Amino acid sequence: MGFKLIFRRIQLLFACILVLFSCKDDTKYEDITQNAFFLSTKKIPDSHFLGDQECKKCHQQEFKDWEGSHHDKAMQTADSLSVLGDFNNTTFSSQGVTSHFYKKGSDFFVNTEGPDGINQDYKIIYTFGVTPLQQYIVQFPNGHYQCLRTAWDVIENKWFDLYPDFKVVHSEWLHWSRGALNWNNMCADCHSTNVRKNYDEKTHSYNTTYAIINVNCEACHGAGKQHVEDVNKLGEHYKASGAMRMTMETAPKNLIDQCARCHMRREQFSASYNFEGTLLDHYFPQLIETPIYHADGQILDEDYVFGSFIQSKMYQNNVACNSCHNSHSLNLKFEGNMLCTQCHSSPQYDTPKHHFHANGTEGALCINCHMPGKYYMGNDFRRDHSFRVPRPDLSLKYGTPNACVGCHKDKTNEWAWESFKTLYGQVDSLHFSDKLTPGILGEPGADVGLSDLINDHHQPEMVRASAVKALSQYQTNNLIDKYLALLNDESPLVRGATLDVLGEINTTDYDSYFLPLLNDSKRTVRIKAFYALSGTTELQIPEKYRSSYQKVKTEFSTYLNTNSDFVGGQIKKANYYLKQGNLPMGIEGHEKALEIDGTDNRIRLNLANLYYRNQEFKKSEEAYKTVVFQEPEYGPVYYSLGLLYAELNRTEEAIEYMEQAMRVMPENIRVYYNLSLLFDKNKDVSKAEITLLDGLKKDGTNESLLYALSFHYYNNKEIEKAKKILKKLVQLYPANDEYKRFLQNLN
Repeated sequence: MGFKLIFRRIQLLFACILVLFSCKDDTKYEDITQNAFFLSTKKIPDSHFLGDQECKKCHQQEFKDWEGSHHDKAMQTADSLSVLGDFNNTTFSSQGVTSHFYKKGSDFFVNTEGPDGINQDYKIIYTFGVTPLQQYIVQFPNGHYQCLRTAWDVIENKWFDLYPDFKVVHSEWLHWSRGALNWNNMCADCHSTNVRKNYDEKTHSYNTTYAIINVNCEACHGAGKQHVEDVNKLGEHYKASGAMRMTMETAPKNLIDQCARCHMRREQFSASYNFEGTLLDHYFPQLIETPIYHADGQILDEDYVFGSFIQSKMYQNNVACNSCHNSHSLNLKFEGNMLCTQCHSSPQYDTPKHHFHANGTEGALCINCHMPGKYYMGNDFRRDHSFRVPRPDLSLKYGTPNACVGCHKDKTNEWAWESFKTLYGQVDSLHFSDKLTPGILGEPGADVGLSDLINDHHQPEMVRASAVKALSQYQTNNLIDKYLALLNDESPLVRGATLDVLGEINTTDYDSYFLPLLNDSKRTVRIKAFYALSGTTELQIPEKYRSSYQKVKTEFSTYLNTNSDFVGGQIKKANYYLKQGNLPMGIEGHEKALEIDGTDNRIRLNLANLYYRNQEFKKSEEAYKTVVFQEPEYGPVYYSLGLLYAELNRTEEAIEYMEQAMRVMPENIRVYYNLSLLFDKNKDVSKAEITLLDGLKKDGTNESLLYALSFHYYNNKEIEKAKKILKKLVQLYPANDEYKRFLQNLN
């Protein structure tokens, strides 16, 4: 609400433009795809998408390849032809939930656990996908559509649980009836053509629309209206006008970018995709971070290929998706090693002298060494597209996987490394993972390797940008100077990652470095720069940047509204207000985030702290206690609640929760320190001393504990004991003159 009031005039004008545009079906495609510096947010009318039957008239072979493909079957209306699952009065049970699949006439139904924990009947409205699994979508109130957690295994013809080892309570965000399996924001953008999410934050409702239900020709090539008009008008004199996308003239990296908008894990920055600009004008990819990726960049959680592929030498050398895949059927162009030897034609590769496996075996296939994979969604095997040499030595050091023991499951990493050295010798060249892996894992001294990667412009952009994020966990000299220099890097991924780091620093000291990026060529970078400037009022923006600031303000507002149905979107909005000093709006954002996912206790802990800052002590206490109830073995919440009670002079309760914190995290020295102070305050001299001594058993040279113990002895007239501790402090920390003076005063 508050954000919309701030931008009311801009948004009213913006909305009027959209309304006027959407009512004009005769709008020319050129108007929509203008190549202006600040891209428009115009939406392409559904009437500009003519459908695959229109494309088929001229492109019959392409249509034949596409028909029946994963794109064709990405989403369908549920009927007797599209539904592959067994709805003949069958049941399936998993994690204590039994689902009953049945028919009523020509309609398909499931009786399963709903959002209230009670089984209900739901009509199947749509199917999702075709192989190796098919999911089913039901309609909920307020425009919500939800994907069932139980899916149909098309290969083995059986029902199965997408997450069989993961118990989900009906009240959790991960439950199928809630956010994690919501079609509108988690799936629709990539399974249909010309999708507009149309989320209303006030009512938590959707009016999601699309031009065509599946991924048809125009989902990739753009709306066909102008193209068909031009062909009909010019006939044999037709020349490409640039209206169509992903053509034979599209450069490899541009082609990959256009595929990537659906084949990557990413954050959305525009309200909807309108074919303007480039990938980074609409989305920003997930960088290499744990637990999404292994620390060396191999796939772990679902990354949807792009983030892996742009790490590879293939990508650097202009290999594109259609080098291996038929663009329309999506099938591989060749079977077996022929796929790889179309480029790697040297006879040294497809031979036992290279792969050391008998020809015709699984071990002789290039992909099994250089593209290992894993199963997602239960039965969907996907290969890692970073195309790397197996590294058992990194597995031994950092626990990352390697293809050798991935196949030889009865062997160890030690065996794999010895075999590697025997067959190939030592690793003869450094891979980026040698430096990235220890850096992402926070290994001591690994910041040097991260800096090397960042400054090596021959490394993949994805790697350099990921190293930027990883470096922020190190306290190194001139770190800020290094980051400020990266704001001028030629890579927008690096600039964006740098802004992600600097944007979380609550200061206006670096505004002069952020301001030029309001004119960056990529929308995602501009928006990140605007967020980094959150602590600066509009009146403080220099005149030369005022116009750009206003334009990016609108882009930022759209970005926040687009992501307002995600926890991350609400937290981004909350943090924006907090950087502006608006504590109530920061609190509201955290509260809305918890409405979306009430089990995210990272947010609840932050909210408890914000309540405390706002002197809403009762709410702060309740938030902490909710975390205690949900995660009774999470030590920091006991510690935080103990500190809260201490501030409120509720000493007995503070002691109770500090003791619980000590039980759960006995290695945390601050717990001993604060608990001893509480015992002192409660006049329990013996327990105060015992607590400090117990802490020193964990860390005998801890400066805070030693000083607290010396002061404890001093206050209780045990001067000789105080002197003994102070002498130790002076010996351990000779640069601290305060300890010397304290000791001299006792002599």
